Amino acid sequence: MPSPYRAIFATPGALGFSAAGLVGRMPLSMMGIGIMTMISELTGRYGLAGTLTATLALSAAVLGPQISRLVDRHGQRKVLRPATLVTMAAVAGLLICAQQGAPDWTLFVFTAAAGCVPSIGAMTRARWASLLRGSPRELHTAYSVESVIDEVCFIFGPIVSIGLSTLWFPEAGPLLAAAFLLVGVWWLTAQGATEPKPHPAEEHTSASALRSPGLQVLVAAFVATGAIFGAVDVVTVAFAEESGHKAAASWVLAVYALGSCLAGAVFGLLHLKGEPARRWVLGVCTMAVSMIPLQLAGSLPFLAVALFVAGLAIAPTMVTTMALVEAHVPRSKLTEGMSWTSTGLAVGVALGSSAAGWVVDARGAAAGYAVPGVAGAFAALVAFLGYRRLRRPVPTREGQREQRDQDPEEREQPVA
Repeated sequence: MPSPYRAIFATPGALGFSAAGLVGRMPLSMMGIGIMTMISELTGRYGLAGTLTATLALSAAVLGPQISRLVDRHGQRKVLRPATLVTMAAVAGLLICAQQGAPDWTLFVFTAAAGCVPSIGAMTRARWASLLRGSPRELHTAYSVESVIDEVCFIFGPIVSIGLSTLWFPEAGPLLAAAFLLVGVWWLTAQGATEPKPHPAEEHTSASALRSPGLQVLVAAFVATGAIFGAVDVVTVAFAEESGHKAAASWVLAVYALGSCLAGAVFGLLHLKGEPARRWVLGVCTMAVSMIPLQLAGSLPFLAVALFVAGLAIAPTMVTTMALVEAHVPRSKLTEGMSWTSTGLAVGVALGSSAAGWVVDARGAAAGYAVPGVAGAFAALVAFLGYRRLRRPVPTREGQREQRDQDPEEREQPVA
């Protein structure tokens, strides 16, 4: 293992909560695609499948930040375990209704309730931020690890979820995703030594972290970025089915995540200087441009190569995003702020998967790749328009206090 990674995992407890975070984050890539595959297998209706996936993402977008706000106030263990039990009950209801052919409205009710799923990525990143406070270079490496873990989930999650639902029984993918969530949350919350302590009541206000102008830019851009991800998932499954190899969709999507995983691993080794906001805009624009070759996809091998190249821009952009969130959100609202970026992605996934599903039903899979193309262009536009906001982090009382406590040379180092 390269020395920067060895150094951060020498921190007591880091390896344990990272492993738990990996298990608990598997549903991030398995649940939505699993529901879509399950419904398409049972009914053949991609429009319904895409809309249910969108419902799950929208519900998580609404509930996720509220769960994270409670975590900032009361701690991870007290909040995550009850929220997970609600999600488990909702997933069980969804699978039973789907298997029994219940009316569509029952599917939407249980799917919406399943959105109570906690943002495990925000929880593990908050633990890193607490453990490595005042060490920007190490925190940059830690955030790169988190992005790599995200992509590992996206490499193996769709393969497992789509494979089980197509080769075993339709409900198998979402069922295993729920099991991963339960195990991961209980394992993570059992590790109390690395859990960030709740902030004192006087540090909390009724105002949301989303009032930060910089965070608003990041979330808006992530809505468009999520639309890219959601649309690519739906259209790729449909494209593979039209090609006569539906199960191959999981491998193609794994290649997409592999590109991001490799880029994130290399990015974590770098000690980058310069303005994070400028680097972030470049990353978003690169993601937008990488959607152009998808419009020319005529075969699964060509599509796999195009998605691998497109994936190279994802992890570096995500790492820089977390650094910008830290710069624009008070520490007492850090978990909530990180969850808002996940919320933006979730809303985007909802919009992208739903739009792509309807386009596929109406015009075919090849036409569906226009959806991530449009979403990429919108993300680039938001990044350009919001650049000035991102260059000016809003100082907070606690941020100024932490800066005074740090060495001047250390303060000059960029977070990412």
